[in-house]
Amino acid sequence: MAVQFEVLTGVDGARLGIATLDAPSSLNALSLPMIEQLSLHLRAWAQDPAIVCVLLRGNGAKAFCAGGDVRSLVEACRAHPGEVPPLAAHFFAAEYRLDHSLHHYPKPLLCWGHGHVLGGGMGLLQGAGVRIVTPSSRLAMPEISIGLYPDVGASWFLARLPGRLGLFLGLTGAPINGRDAIDLGLADRFMKDEQQEQLIDGLLQLNWQEQTAMQLNSLLKALEQEAHEALPAAQWLPRREKIDKVLDVSDPACAWKGIAQLAQQDDVVLANAARTLLKGCPLTAHLVWEQIRRARYLSLAQVFQMEYAMSLNCCRHPEFSEGVRARLLDKDNTPHWHWPDIAQVPEAVVEAHFNKAWEGRHPLADLA
Repeated sequence: MAVQFEVLTGVDGARLGIATLDAPSSLNALSLPMIEQLSLHLRAWAQDPAIVCVLLRGNGAKAFCAGGDVRSLVEACRAHPGEVPPLAAHFFAAEYRLDHSLHHYPKPLLCWGHGHVLGGGMGLLQGAGVRIVTPSSRLAMPEISIGLYPDVGASWFLARLPGRLGLFLGLTGAPINGRDAIDLGLADRFMKDEQQEQLIDGLLQLNWQEQTAMQLNSLLKALEQEAHEALPAAQWLPRREKIDKVLDVSDPACAWKGIAQLAQQDDVVLANAARTLLKGCPLTAHLVWEQIRRARYLSLAQVFQMEYAMSLNCCRHPEFSEGVRARLLDKDNTPHWHWPDIAQVPEAVVEAHFNKAWEGRHPLADLA
């Protein structure tokens, strides 16, 4: 089983549920069975009065979760060219339903986001009530490189970052460290990688019968204080003013050109981000621009409903399959995009990604 579940009993008899993503060879990439197992157990723990707190973590030193199992999705896309594969319809509905449920979890839900926290991993982390990052954390939405787009609620959390940082991170797939995550409101606590056992021991020592919130907050503050000297230097807030100026433009083609000019700068962080964009998918850039524009006035449920349509339509178009082929399957790192020039991507194609790709009622209509 690719997710391990255990329950530990504290000093007062209260029980702590621990869910561990356990596929380290794939950097804990989320498969459909893993999503279904998580949903089932987290729902059961939410309804069990003996479970007072839940911790979500990943096995292995390299990653909490490096995203979704896009290899399987692309195999399904190839078997159903121009259509929505049944696997994709099931996968995205299950994943977004899980992510949405985390945002509304009725008990303290902590997520330990060490190492790579990419794509689907970000969907899990951002839904948790206490989002913990470490010195090894590298958070990113790197879908620009595979012809998809930042999903799992990224329309929501990128649109709410300061200035145009969310747009920039979505367009470039640039990673953020633990300090950045705290600065930008994408994490709540910073701890050392080796403090996880201390956290678990502390949770088991709490009195969960009274003043629970105060005790939990005190524990988290104490652990965070111990880790303060391990905070890395901030990368993105110090560059916000420059990024805001570069992206003070009217359309995605201008945004692409503006970021492209950073590729030759002495600032390595910005130059690397620009080079990633230039190797990325022009259609994705259009989708990022449009999803963030639309998401500003949407509820969280509406965001997941919008992204469900986008994801299914990405499976119907060629860029997603080609990006995964080039980056993850053949690994030639030379994707042949159907629309290689951002200025030539048809508006109708972009708009079509937001149209329904199913019959009848929206499969996620009940989230509202």
